[in-house]
Amino acid sequence: MSGFTAHVEGIALWAPTLPGWALARAALRGEAGPAQPPRSVCPPPATLSAAERRRAPHTVALALTASDEAVRDAGRDPGELLAVFCSAHGDLPIIDHLCSTLVHTPLLVSPTRFLHSIHNAPVGLWSMLSHNVRANTAVNGAGHSFANGLLEALVLCESERRPVLLTGYDTGAVDALKHTTRSEGALAVALVLSPRSGRRTQATWRWRLASGRVKAPVLHSDAARALAGNGMSPALPLFESLARDDGAPLVLALSAHQSLHIEWTARDGDAPRRLSPVTAGDTP
Repeated sequence: MSGFTAHVEGIALWAPTLPGWALARAALRGEAGPAQPPRSVCPPPATLSAAERRRAPHTVALALTASDEAVRDAGRDPGELLAVFCSAHGDLPIIDHLCSTLVHTPLLVSPTRFLHSIHNAPVGLWSMLSHNVRANTAVNGAGHSFANGLLEALVLCESERRPVLLTGYDTGAVDALKHTTRSEGALAVALVLSPRSGRRTQATWRWRLASGRVKAPVLHSDAARALAGNGMSPALPLFESLARDDGAPLVLALSAHQSLHIEWTARDGDAPRRLSPVTAGDTP
């Protein structure tokens, strides 16, 4: 398979029923039972000041928690990373609150809530907290937001020859937005990608773009299927593959007309893997 190479150094996933990659990895491998009703709330990171922790919305807590876990897993200094954050819907509870306020009491719109409704608020806050002065990007592509965020991170990793943090997150729709927006629960994922293999490398990918429609990958675990209603759920097949470490190639739709193909390759010191064919077809 011709294309480009990237190496996965850090992995993170947070959901109310899977608070952290260690638990998520076991569940996505099928080693744990089906996801149970939510047992925990994502706490605001300790790096936030007390005042910011009180004001921080759920999306910020989700994004920063996953980002911090992936960066720690990679053993990287956050200040050296380029960053790409992606979300299908942004902060839906805050958007609903702002819309409701504009309808009923428009003079009482909160500047702080408006600030948190901006799509690049989490990545901007992460940059400030990590003292990161490098370029960062906020990506939205509706139902293809994770795949397009991943593509952005892969292109940056290849072109800049620097490690890149990719973070994806979404919350559930509330109140009136439930009638217009499909997203349930909370989910955040993060990866640290490097252009070079090293002792922290957990997976090595060859990737390329292709034209045409593709079917959505099948979710294999009960844990992943329980999170399928969230706006960031298109990330789950990739994280299932990372959890299973089975080397199966994957195709993610970037749009109705283009897709991202990822194939696992042998890591340094590994025996070559037998890879099954990529499955693609017309979207129903």
